[in-house]
Amino acid sequence: MTEATQEKTGLGNYFVANYPPFSFWKPAHLPAAHAALNASPDAETPLGLYLHIPFCRKRCKFCYFRIYTDKNARDVETYLDALVKEVTLYSRVPLIGGRPLKYVYFGGGTPSYLSAAQLRSLMERLQAVLPWKGAEEVTFECEPGTLQQHKLETLRELGVTRLSLGVENFDPKILEFNGRAHLEDEIHRAYGWARDLGFAQINIDLIAGMVGESWDNWKQCVAKTIALSPDSVTIYQMELPYNTTFSKELKMIGQDAPLTPTLSPPGGRGLGEGGIADWPTKRDWVNYAFDTMIAASYEVSSAYTLVKNRRRTSFVYRDALWHGADMFGTGVASFGHVHGVHLQNVDTWEQYVEMLQRDELPLGRALPVEPRHRLIREMILQLKTGRLDAGYFQRKFGKNILEEFADSFDELEREGHLTRSAEDVEMTRGGLLQVDRLLPIFFDPQHRGTRYT
Repeated sequence: MTEATQEKTGLGNYFVANYPPFSFWKPAHLPAAHAALNASPDAETPLGLYLHIPFCRKRCKFCYFRIYTDKNARDVETYLDALVKEVTLYSRVPLIGGRPLKYVYFGGGTPSYLSAAQLRSLMERLQAVLPWKGAEEVTFECEPGTLQQHKLETLRELGVTRLSLGVENFDPKILEFNGRAHLEDEIHRAYGWARDLGFAQINIDLIAGMVGESWDNWKQCVAKTIALSPDSVTIYQMELPYNTTFSKELKMIGQDAPLTPTLSPPGGRGLGEGGIADWPTKRDWVNYAFDTMIAASYEVSSAYTLVKNRRRTSFVYRDALWHGADMFGTGVASFGHVHGVHLQNVDTWEQYVEMLQRDELPLGRALPVEPRHRLIREMILQLKTGRLDAGYFQRKFGKNILEEFADSFDELEREGHLTRSAEDVEMTRGGLLQVDRLLPIFFDPQHRGTRYT
């Protein structure tokens, strides 16, 4: 059996975003979440705010987030009122009250779905409750087709520092088949406006392995991205979680990969009858992007990111979260982590709105995380940057990770995925490109082989 056969893109989660896996988070642990929120904060732990804006023009066929495409203007206002109420309730709990925000992140869904007037109203109300004027980073995700110049002017005025454009691909046929709503000319128009307005950081998202992708198309996407010269680029390898449009279609027809779109005949290594790249092919594409962008003066910042200037361009949200920062996630189905407890909001619109109308935090499930699992969580997330500093873990957790996890590091080193010294761990390029596939080796036995979500 070839590596490509072993690593076809099948159904299920690939990307590791947290630890322990979400399937271990339960409603029975909610008392621990409330206890954490009522505890005194650790002065050394940064605080972040995530806001989920769940509206989209269309549902992408690979999207697994909680989003809505059928809400009217009144529904949107109802949700935004609930979001402000949630942040207000959080601002009153002992763990949050009075702490400065290190970062704010507007994600989705499509935050840029909102009108300029709605954004101004929302942000002004939020800042009246929990100001972010001193935050190091305020990130705002955008779908290029929803942007107008005046909307970007509003975002710039209201303190957004990092604009993240969900480009994903430049080919209109591939975008359409995968359910994206924007067109290539909208990408260039939105990017030009944003650059003229002087946002501190503009990020472009790409996805390697969208259905219909080919080597020729991927090379064009990389070239067009470099031509735009964004401050940073994020590249994800497409996966097929269980609750996406593609995965539901596959279950109905009994296949393991999406049907071949009529974009172009399948071709290239790993592209079979299903028309979707296998994991080795996607790694080849990301590796090509890394090499090409490095030649264009970018630096690799993580398994998914490149930056034009590491000293000037950072990902505060990512780095704070991967080093154990507190973050309260607001909005329907949002995730957070506070004072050693994972928590997630209820995942239906109706329950989310109803609980907030009753002045209740809309928490749905939680998990208190013991110190060993907090260490594993930070270790596997930081490994995505390509490097681990053993001294950091010794200072914070009192553990020598090189001894504690020696067997796992030994195995990955034998396979050529990393190298070690007495002080740190360095991922090889080959290891970094498939880091999510490797991370479960560090999971405790009870957390392996279970459904991730």
